[in-house]
Amino acid sequence: MTTPSLTELAGPAPLATPSDKLRGRVCLVTGATSGIGRATALRMAAEGAAAVIVTGRRAPEGQGVAEALAATGTQALFQPMDVTREDDHTRLIATVLDRFGRLDAVFNNAGFQERRAPLAEQSPATFAQVFDTNTRALFLGLRAQIPALLAGGGGVIVNNTSVSGLRNPNPGLSLYGASKAAAIALTRSAALEYARDGVRINAVAPGRVVTEMMLASGIADMRQVAAGLPLRRMGHPEEVAAAVCWLMSAEASFIAGHILCADGGFLAG
Repeated sequence: MTTPSLTELAGPAPLATPSDKLRGRVCLVTGATSGIGRATALRMAAEGAAAVIVTGRRAPEGQGVAEALAATGTQALFQPMDVTREDDHTRLIATVLDRFGRLDAVFNNAGFQERRAPLAEQSPATFAQVFDTNTRALFLGLRAQIPALLAGGGGVIVNNTSVSGLRNPNPGLSLYGASKAAAIALTRSAALEYARDGVRINAVAPGRVVTEMMLASGIADMRQVAAGLPLRRMGHPEEVAAAVCWLMSAEASFIAGHILCADGGFLAG
């Protein structure tokens, strides 16, 4: 079976209607070399961000994202990093503050999904890799980011979780689902702890979105999965990006500790 195109799975690209939601903000996106992270970084620029810092392991792709951001007139910086390393988080925040003087908004997007297999066939090493990237790295990121936001008088954080953390949609990805459930719990706890200090923390929980991770997930018939969703299609990364930027904006000023499901109606079914 041929690999379906983005348009086949998700329909026409959504119309972008930015409205300066992030005017003047200094924004950070981890795991921004492709997919949802890249789309969010570009949407931040379109929403008027003064600067967008992007991170990732793949330097050529990361530099490409930074160049695309700079072409819009937004200050841009690519910082290579491994989100599982505490020193990388410390170095990143220090670089952001030294270069731009403050940090206003963060999208913690980096993630990892194991090879699809029953739980008893997964190894302790795979467990460690999944939880190190999806849960421990989120803890390390929040631990470094929150003091920087507090020092600037407040800010916003959005974490990328998954509908798999609320209801695992398919067997074979138990570790991914469990790690994302933990990420959701971290999001809610951190939101409760820091809301009164002016730091709003929320999460998006994407469903079936056409990304490299989704296409490599081992699903045999992507077209069938897309047709089975209530909207009869998968999502575009740009649609999740729009949700992230909305959560970061003043329009969402009364929202904290919320998990916004961008899932095409999957959890309603």
